[in-house]
Amino acid sequence: MRGMTMIRRFAFAAALLAGTAHPALAEMDIDPAQLEQTVGTLASDTFEGRAPGTAGEDRTLGYLIARFEALGLEPAGPDGQWLQTVPLLHTKLGKGSMAFATPTGTMPATQAEEIYVSTIRPDDVARVENAPVVFVGYGVNAPERGWDDFKGADLKGKVAVFLVNDPDFAARPGEPAAGTFGDKAMTYYGRWTYKFEEAARQGAVAALIVHQTDAAGYGWNVVESPGGENYDIERAPDELTSLALQGWIAGDAATQLFSAAGLDLAALKEAARSPDFHPVPLEGVTFNASVPVQHEQVDSHNVLARIPGTAHPDQVIMYGAHWDAYGEGKPDEHGHIYRAGANDDALGIAGMLEIARNMQAGPPLERSVIFAAWTAEERGLLGSEYYAANPVFPLEKTVANLDIDILQTAGAASDVILVGEGQNTLEDRMATVAATQGRTVTPESLPQNGLFYRADHFSFAKRGVPVMLLMGIAGAADLKDGGRKAGQAWIDDYTGNCYHQACDRLSEDWDLTGAIQDIALIGTIGADLAGSGDWPTWKDGSEFKARREESAAARQ
Repeated sequence: MRGMTMIRRFAFAAALLAGTAHPALAEMDIDPAQLEQTVGTLASDTFEGRAPGTAGEDRTLGYLIARFEALGLEPAGPDGQWLQTVPLLHTKLGKGSMAFATPTGTMPATQAEEIYVSTIRPDDVARVENAPVVFVGYGVNAPERGWDDFKGADLKGKVAVFLVNDPDFAARPGEPAAGTFGDKAMTYYGRWTYKFEEAARQGAVAALIVHQTDAAGYGWNVVESPGGENYDIERAPDELTSLALQGWIAGDAATQLFSAAGLDLAALKEAARSPDFHPVPLEGVTFNASVPVQHEQVDSHNVLARIPGTAHPDQVIMYGAHWDAYGEGKPDEHGHIYRAGANDDALGIAGMLEIARNMQAGPPLERSVIFAAWTAEERGLLGSEYYAANPVFPLEKTVANLDIDILQTAGAASDVILVGEGQNTLEDRMATVAATQGRTVTPESLPQNGLFYRADHFSFAKRGVPVMLLMGIAGAADLKDGGRKAGQAWIDDYTGNCYHQACDRLSEDWDLTGAIQDIALIGTIGADLAGSGDWPTWKDGSEFKARREESAAARQ
């Protein structure tokens, strides 16, 4: 198949799906040429990497609105507009000075080498002066699990150093942490976003997470890919984080820093896997930083479109994909400077548009279907977070949020990858529809990487809306050509070389057969929900079930 041209492979994909589809799938006719055209346009240099608040955003918004209008959809933003304004703070660090003072001398803290930091404060200078450094283990404060890594320690004006992931990530059988945080499946306590939020709640002036590729789920190249930039939702002064700087410290640098304070980081990692852990000051170690900050207020935008329901227009099924990518960066070996996110997530946008085209051309739907192209996903799920905090359609009557963020481009698969096994009943629908495609469901292979908490659907999950995520890097697909070994090889190549990099571009090497399978699957799930009165629910044991149950009366 690798010898085929892209269009010939597309034709093969369509034929394969047509031969296995049940009636609902047969109506979900995903056009491979449309996928290619959409991705090729959005990932072109004209769109300059689609960074929020740039000319690339303006061109992206115009393109998406034109596409939705051409399909015959209605605007679904506030006041009947296509756009929802998302006010953002955009920051970028300049060249400054950062270093650790230790009992053995000054240790450099060079940006993107020993550490990688950014800020989400609108300060002209990110300044940290002689701040003591404290190791706080995994930085978890979870009273419902009998776990508190802080033990009342005073972190005001100090630098908190965390381990990434959960306390049970590396726990051995019999250790106190084993099984406390879902075994190998990461909880929200393991996410870097939680750790920075908790450091701010504790009053720290800076926060650093010790980078480990296996525990983080990605390498240092991904950590430093934003290039010192950061974004946040615009906040009132009394709502700003206390963290002047937040980010990561490389594993080797952390080991060296702890050693300079007479501490064994490896031994402390083991100690942190106990609920008896107490914060450990790095005696004689302080952190100093003075880094100029460019900051601006940026109005970015979500694009919202709707197919209105005929019987229950107030009940909505929501599809989402993010339009933003990483904008301009350093030239790669081919001279490309735009990190244009062809797969992440122009392909997701393309898939969503194809689902919209199919639904608009099909029979009327009882419930409304909303199509959301989110901004600033790459900056911390900010577009979807802003919508979820300021919903146009009530969340208690949002039936489900279905998100597409990265699809595998290595060919037809015998399975579909489930992210977040055991969370809600949408996974049962996934199994049913996958079976009609001749496929099975495979749970994500590395739940410890916390992918369930790393895409736009999570903004809705934490507010109780049942969600589903399609993410091609969540597990090795069982490819028709090469099996799981080939599926893993695709993941390793994409995440190791192109994830958030300039080489994430439309390629003749792409085989979209598997992507078409997944788009048809999630499209069918939404169409079935839009034509029924069913309400997906969270399963027992999900941390989101209680939140959904709070609004049960609104769905009676």
